[in-house]
Amino acid sequence: MPKYYVLDYSAIVKSFRDSGKVTLKEGNSHLIQLIKPDLWEAEKGTDGIFLLFDLFQIRSICTPFSEVSLDIVDFTSKPTIFHSPVSTALSSGPIQNGQVKFSLIREPHWNKLLFQLSQPVVARVLSQGNADHQVSVFFPLLMKGVKEMFLGPEGEVKIIKG
Repeated sequence: MPKYYVLDYSAIVKSFRDSGKVTLKEGNSHLIQLIKPDLWEAEKGTDGIFLLFDLFQIRSICTPFSEVSLDIVDFTSKPTIFHSPVSTALSSGPIQNGQVKFSLIREPHWNKLLFQLSQPVVARVLSQGNADHQVSVFFPLLMKGVKEMFLGPEGEVKIIKG
């Protein structure tokens, strides 16, 4: 495993581009695997979450949203996992009952990493395995108090976990 860094963006991006996935050991010692959506296999289950660095990436994974739904995502200040109907353009990834889970990552280090990966990626937490890289930054969706909400394309909102 390479030397311990806050986030070694270039090495992580290179690993991701070479193999389509990368496993990171984050600040709390959890293993987080980032995977290209087109490499997602049904055997991996449906526990993956699409990570987005920008609001406009929602269009690539979900059905078109109303302004109300977009505003909820845009103005949410704490880490939140959203459940929404899947876009017909999305051919692979963790889809369950016609829905995908996603989160707009605002934590600066993780946001910068996602920006450099330049596409929505699927994240999943691994219970065992080896890390390709170790980072000191905590993964925001593993923090205490993460909320989950359903957002419908017509502005429907339902709190799943609050």
